[in-house]
Amino acid sequence: MLSCAPESLIAVATAMRQAEISRKTLETEITVRVNLDGSGQSKLATGVPFLEHMLDQVARHGMLDLEVSAKGDLHIDAHHTVEDVGITLGQALVKAIGDKKGIRRYGHAYVPLDEALSRVVVDFSGRPGLFFNVEFSRAMIGQFDVDLTQEFFQGLVNHAQITLHIDNLRGENAHHQCETVFKAFGRALRMAAEADPRAAGSVPSTKGAL
Repeated sequence: MLSCAPESLIAVATAMRQAEISRKTLETEITVRVNLDGSGQSKLATGVPFLEHMLDQVARHGMLDLEVSAKGDLHIDAHHTVEDVGITLGQALVKAIGDKKGIRRYGHAYVPLDEALSRVVVDFSGRPGLFFNVEFSRAMIGQFDVDLTQEFFQGLVNHAQITLHIDNLRGENAHHQCETVFKAFGRALRMAAEADPRAAGSVPSTKGAL
């Protein structure tokens, strides 16, 4: 009878997959703490309420604990703050995921919200790539410029070293469109980062490294 190396599986499942990253520039000062094996808790203070609403969706649906503290040049606009939060979160994710041994690597999710439906696919590939296909129904969601959604994910992808496909398949309400994207990202991230009991201790690539 074949065994599935329970010792290795336990190591993957219980390892401290946590990270804290602080990043300071002339435009922003940001600290991110992430626990990939959390319970969906978040503590967010960015000065951008809609971004906080979206990050809360990632934490809740990704079942990760997320703390973000950001001070930025919001007297200009939210661009630098949103982009740099994405960058810092990406740096935290790549540190928390570690050598990627024993994870599923790939994750995907379809998430609806009323009339809106989005699909997100994640690959912990080690090769940054964002493929963003969202045509928002309007330019602003309250005070939030929808263009910043792509800026956030571009910063995250570049520093998390993941391949990320984001497609809003349908939607008429821009808030719904954006929220389904962030919820689906959380779900897909959770799946990709999960321990695979059949691949305990091995890197999910024929190259032997990611």
